[in-house]
Amino acid sequence: MGDFDEKDVVTLCGQIGTVLLENGAETSRVENTVEYIGRAVNMPVICHATMTGIFVSSEKTATTRIFKVRVGDFNLQKVDKINTLSRKFSQHELTFSELKNAVVEVEYDTSDFTWWQKWLGAGLVSVAPMLLFKATWFDLFLSFFVWIMGYVMTQFVGKHSKIPYISVAVGGLTISILAHVLAISGIATSANSIIISSLMPLVPGVPMTNSLREIIERNTISGLVRATDAIMAGISIGSGVVIGQILIKAIVGGM
Repeated sequence: MGDFDEKDVVTLCGQIGTVLLENGAETSRVENTVEYIGRAVNMPVICHATMTGIFVSSEKTATTRIFKVRVGDFNLQKVDKINTLSRKFSQHELTFSELKNAVVEVEYDTSDFTWWQKWLGAGLVSVAPMLLFKATWFDLFLSFFVWIMGYVMTQFVGKHSKIPYISVAVGGLTISILAHVLAISGIATSANSIIISSLMPLVPGVPMTNSLREIIERNTISGLVRATDAIMAGISIGSGVVIGQILIKAIVGGM
């Protein structure tokens, strides 16, 4: 049986499933990958994944472990790395101990893009919809920097507050205020175009896409949970925009 037993396999499978689910993988991918690992070492396991926990059980001895999942920010790079490791392991390019060490490295990997890379990438995302609106080039230029300010506020609030969805609401508020100020001062042509474009990086695209995939694959509960999370995020963003518009109108109207 090598340098591992069934408990080791169940534990590693649960750890792999936890990393996948916490970083944005859909439940069907989690279950398939975990069971794939078990078959690769001739120790079949059964996996059931929900949005709050993963259940892994050995088919031979019914050894079962439950892993609590805390879904937070997505990191699809970790999902890709785990998928790559599972393929290499099934092709016998990695030993069990090597796979175990590699999974630990992925789980605790804190590497991230630099600030300027995030700003540039998100800024380009926010600029793209402006081309559909046939906005002026100067408005397109402004939307890039309006988003940067919205992103800064989103990250700042997210680090200093544990209240769910408050960070994206503040981001929407910041973008709305800046866009209306630019339009009222005559610098920008259309505040609405700038707002819609600048909000694009905040839109919960991954949760919404995963929720549809979950529902299509008949994982209804996890699909509805992801959809609810995406809807709540969307409502928070919209609320921030509306509040910003109301504040600007109240200030301008009172002048």
